[in-house]
Amino acid sequence: MTSLMWFQAIAILVIFLIFIGLMMTRKLPTILALPAMAILFALIAGVPWMSSDPEATTIAKTVLAAGSMRLSGAIAGLIFGAWFGQILNKVGITKSIIRKAAELAGDKPMMIAILFFVTASIIFSAAGGLGMVILVGTIVIPIMLTAGISQFVASIVVLSSVGVGALFNVSNWAVYVDVLGLTVDQIADYTLVAALPLIFISLAMIVFYIKKDGKGRKSWSMPTNTGGDGGNGSSGPNGGNGAKKVPAIALISPIVPVILVFAFKIDIVPAVIIGALVTIILTWPKRPIHILSSALVEGIQDIAGALALMIGIGILLNSVMAPQVAALISPLIESVLPSSPWTYVIFFTLLSPLAIYRGPLNVWGLGSGIAALFVTAGMTPVAAMLALRVVSNVQAVSDPTNSHNVWVADFTKSDINEILKKTLPWMMVAVLISMIAGAFMIF
Repeated sequence: MTSLMWFQAIAILVIFLIFIGLMMTRKLPTILALPAMAILFALIAGVPWMSSDPEATTIAKTVLAAGSMRLSGAIAGLIFGAWFGQILNKVGITKSIIRKAAELAGDKPMMIAILFFVTASIIFSAAGGLGMVILVGTIVIPIMLTAGISQFVASIVVLSSVGVGALFNVSNWAVYVDVLGLTVDQIADYTLVAALPLIFISLAMIVFYIKKDGKGRKSWSMPTNTGGDGGNGSSGPNGGNGAKKVPAIALISPIVPVILVFAFKIDIVPAVIIGALVTIILTWPKRPIHILSSALVEGIQDIAGALALMIGIGILLNSVMAPQVAALISPLIESVLPSSPWTYVIFFTLLSPLAIYRGPLNVWGLGSGIAALFVTAGMTPVAAMLALRVVSNVQAVSDPTNSHNVWVADFTKSDINEILKKTLPWMMVAVLISMIAGAFMIF
């Protein structure tokens, strides 16, 4: 690299660090930071704004126009996943599953916490987003608190289940398809590597803190503001309010898309659509057409922020993958790229906290661009995918900048930074176990 290229590379790194600081301190939202970074990276690298050459890489066409459509497949998966989640809510399946778990647990705090962890994980495997977290949380958290479970444990039960559910939620997989060019089958093959350690470590963490914290307070009142949009799916026909009893067979509906993807290798969007139709057939609510249409509108409302974020990620991806930018960044990436199983394990385990605060290993922030650069620098797409999915467990459970972490901490009156400090060591152990198992499968 020439001295000018080194200067440009350092300038990009400085911009990168400045924007991380702005996002961490919440002075600049991620949905604005990502496209702004993308434009600055391209300008520093000398990418022209426009060109008369239709094949040329430009900021206007390549970075902004094409970049905003880069993750179209992932955006479609996100929309259909949110639609499915609202259908489960409207026909009453979500609340029925939680009610069954509560009946099974009785008044045993340990059993209640474990069953709600399993139940919520299943629900979140079908539908994510803040709206679904609020819906589930407003039901299960009061039950746990009135059973004597501490506010902190109630918080980590919900947050850990969000992390587990996200790994099995097939609508989330499309981002790895679009970013790294992998097939759904390849992603499915490594899902248990990322999920099983998280499940067992989360259970161990929940049991440990229940025994350590002892009994929580049994008197607890529902906050007057539960987060706004979380309950919007409970209105309307059969609105999940128990007006119509849900057939027992219909309780399998949340895992139908997961089974279709894992067992029958069906693509994400058709698997979710089939899952939605199976749900309607098994429950057969009044006005099913209205439920299907209103669920789509409300589902899109729930994920509007995530959609904007994915557009920003696509723009950033196209910027860092532009030849001029990649030529500057790739040498820096190559110098730190792990090349053996143990360096791969150590590298991503020690750096896994960089997935929080919208850091460089956060797939919903800078991580997608970094992963693409890892692949450009010589790492296999499968290795990059596994590393990103595994460290995302830290982000899903511990990150104080997650909207669901903020809501859960506020709802339970817990300290969000205490949640970070107490869960981070456990999540890093889960990362270590997954990285060890994955490293010797990949290398």
